[in-house]
Amino acid sequence: MAAHRKPRQRSTAGTSVRTAATIALAGAATATGLDGTGHAEPNLTPAQVKAKVDQLYQEAEIATEKYNGAKEQAEAAEQQLGTLRDEAARKTEKLNSERDALGSMAAAHYRDGGLDPALQLALSEDPDGYLQGAEFAERAGSRQAASVDRVRKQLREIEQLRGAAHIELTSLSSRQAELKRHKKTITGKLDSARRLLSRLTAEERARLGQDTGRASRVGAREGLMGSPAAPNSRAAAAVSYAYQKLGSPYAWGATGPDAFDCSGLMQAAYRTAGISLPRTTYAQIDAGRRVSHAELLPGDLVFFYSGISHVGLYVGNGMMIHAPNPSAPVRLAPIDEMPFAGATRVA
Repeated sequence: MAAHRKPRQRSTAGTSVRTAATIALAGAATATGLDGTGHAEPNLTPAQVKAKVDQLYQEAEIATEKYNGAKEQAEAAEQQLGTLRDEAARKTEKLNSERDALGSMAAAHYRDGGLDPALQLALSEDPDGYLQGAEFAERAGSRQAASVDRVRKQLREIEQLRGAAHIELTSLSSRQAELKRHKKTITGKLDSARRLLSRLTAEERARLGQDTGRASRVGAREGLMGSPAAPNSRAAAAVSYAYQKLGSPYAWGATGPDAFDCSGLMQAAYRTAGISLPRTTYAQIDAGRRVSHAELLPGDLVFFYSGISHVGLYVGNGMMIHAPNPSAPVRLAPIDEMPFAGATRVA
C-alpha cells in the first residue's frame, strides 16, 4: 500500500512578499501615471509655451512685490528693535548710576545707626517688589524720595522698552517667515518657467520676443531722439537714469545698480533725482498724483494688471522703460503691451 504523503504547504511568508511586491509595483505604476512622470507631457506650441511662461512670470512678480514689502517691513522692525535695545541699554546704565547713588545714601544711613526702609526697597534685587511698595515715599526724606522716584520711573521705562522690543522681535520673526514663503513661491514659479523655455530652441525664443536686448537698445536710440522732453529736471533725471540702465538684467528683489526688478528700477531712477519712492508697486502708485492715460508725461510711473503688480517709467510716444522678467533685460516697450491699471506723477 502506497504511503500517503501530505501535500506540501505553500509558504505564507513567500506569498505575502510576492503580494506586497505586486501591490507596490501597481502602486508605483499608478503614481507614475498620476504625477505625469511616466509619460511625455503633451507637446506645446511655442505660443502655448509663451502663454504659460508669461502667466508664471506674472505670478512670480506678484510674489516678488509681496516679498519686497515684507522685506521692507522686516528691515524697519529690525531697525526699531535695535533702537529700543540701545535705548534700554542707556536707561539701564542711568539706572545703575542712580542705584549707586542710593547705595551711598544707604551706607551713610547704616553708619548713622540704621538703613532707611525706602533705601532698602530701592536697592532690592526684586524690581517688581520695589514697584509695589506704596509707603516708601512717605517714610523717606525729600532728597531720598526724589532719588527713589527717579529709579522707579527708570525701571518702568525699561520694562516698557523691553515689552516694545519683544513686540518688535515677534513682528520681525513673522516677517522673516513671510519672506521665506514668498521666496519659495518665486523660485518655484521661475523654475517652472525655465523648464518650459528650455523646450524651445534659441530661434523660437527669439521669435517669441524672449531675446530682446539688442532690439531694446535699437528702439531706445530711436525713442530717445523722438521723445518729448520731461516736464521738469527731476523727471528728466529719472528718465535719463532708466535709459542708462537699458540692457541691465532682471533680478527679483534687486534695486540696482547692476540689476533690477520692476519697482526696484523705479526706486533707483528717482533716487538719482532726489526723490525717495516706496519699495513696492502697491505703495508706489500712491506716492504721487494720479494721472490718466491721456495725461501721461515722461517720468510718470505707469502700472499694469488689476493687482498693480508691474510698473514702468513712461518716456513718451507711448513707450516706457521697465524691467520685464528674468527672460528679458531692462528694455523699452509699448505701454499697451500689458493691461494698463493707472499712472502716478511723482515729480
